[in-house]
Amino acid sequence: MERTRRSLLAGAASVGVVGAAGCLGGGGGGTTLDISGVDLDTGEYDCDLAEPSDPNLDHRPTLGDPESDVVVRAFEDFTCGHCASYTLDHFPAIREEYVESGEIRYEHWDFPIPVNETWAVPVASAARGVGARNGSEAFFEFASAAYESQGSYSGEAIGAAAEAAGADPCAAMSDARFAAYGEASADDRSEGTSMGVEGTPTIFVNGEPVDTYEAATVGAAIDEAL
Repeated sequence: MERTRRSLLAGAASVGVVGAAGCLGGGGGGTTLDISGVDLDTGEYDCDLAEPSDPNLDHRPTLGDPESDVVVRAFEDFTCGHCASYTLDHFPAIREEYVESGEIRYEHWDFPIPVNETWAVPVASAARGVGARNGSEAFFEFASAAYESQGSYSGEAIGAAAEAAGADPCAAMSDARFAAYGEASADDRSEGTSMGVEGTPTIFVNGEPVDTYEAATVGAAIDEAL
């Protein structure tokens, strides 16, 4: 029997939620964001990392119907445990029900609080680079693989996430090493601050914040907007 939307989203809501308040901080915009990159060991990849010359800072990771009247924006920090929970446990249900059906336009926005000052911007930068070169599907594949390595980020972890997304691991590590997309992350963070983001993940449906990041709650907000 085909699952109903209600049962699918209710099931997702019961998976892995340890509170839904998220990772708090950054709402006032007072924290200076470090976009200088990070020293990293390429490990088994043995890459000669060079600073990217022309990153596409305008790339916006997007899924679904680009012309949809319903736009969902997700502000995330790659070092926030709640963002990992949202992406791995809740977003798949949202994607199946609303993105793959073409009912919404879904956008990723960076909001490095940062929970971890060393890795927040570099991992986000690597993800954006993967998306800019290989497309948004690759971005979201990288993001899921990266979140699975959260807490043990390294050059090799970034390379492995890039490989999982079908992307060049050395290019991804270069983006992380030099924070090639750090300016884009900073711009996203400024936009989030202007919209009242105070923690991650924060989900907006047509500009209105959703109370929690649980799939059932996000789904209800989307249903109301459709």
